[in-house]
Parts: sequence; structure tokens; C-alpha cells
Amino acid sequence: MLTGGCHCGAVRYEMPAEVAHHALCHCTDCRKTSGAPAVAWALAPTDQVKITGKTQAYASSEHAQRHFCAACGTGLFYTNAVIFPGMIDVQSATLDDPDAIPLQGQIQTAERIGWMGELDRLPSFERYPGPPAD
Repeated sequence: MLTGGCHCGAVRYEMPAEVAHHALCHCTDCRKTSGAPAVAWALAPTDQVKITGKTQAYASSEHAQRHFCAACGTGLFYTNAVIFPGMIDVQSATLDDPDAIPLQGQIQTAERIGWMGELDRLPSFERYPGPPAD
């Protein structure tokens, strides 16, 4: 089992390492609810994900619920009984070891921010580079 949780530690979870899919989602809803250019999701059976702590749910569309930590606001889970009955999507970047599940693809790329497709062309720094030298 893999473990993960929110930023403040009030919510923790365990989930299986084998998932139905693990994808980076570029949809507008994911971007708006996370404040990030994309969100990685790992889909697992709901009965195999153990959650401890208090989450708050937000109905982001007719059948979808986005679950986040009630204390710090970290987005954690997505459920949709119509599209994914009996399943829960876990924001895999909240895993203690986000590399534990290989990413399998990108979805909703029709809504991807343009510059997300050009990241390999930008300078890259292992750490924040700091202020410019005088």
C-alpha cells in the first residue's frame, strides 16, 4: 500500500500501488480547483483507499465531487458515481512518494495551456536560482 496526505497532515490515506490509470489532466476544472496548470490523478477502487481525517467536498459539476482537506485546503480526491462508479481518483502528487506510480499519459489536452507543451524549451534549475547577480 502507498501512503499520502495533505500539506498540514490532518488527512492521511493509504491506496494500492496498482491503479486503473494514472494520468495528468489538463482540463479547466482541474486547473481552476487546484490553481495548477495540470493535476495528476491515480484511479483506484474506493474500497481499497483508506482515508483518515476530515475532508470537505465540493460539487464541481453535476455528478462530480472534489474532496479537499478541511484544515489546509489541499485537493486530494475526486469522485463521480456516473463516470467512475466504485472508484476514487487520488491526486497522486500528494503521495509520500509521487514516483511510486508511473504516469501513463495526459488527458484533456484540448484544454491544455499552450506553454505547457513547451516546457522542455525553457531553462531548468534544480533549485530556485535566486536574484540576478549585479
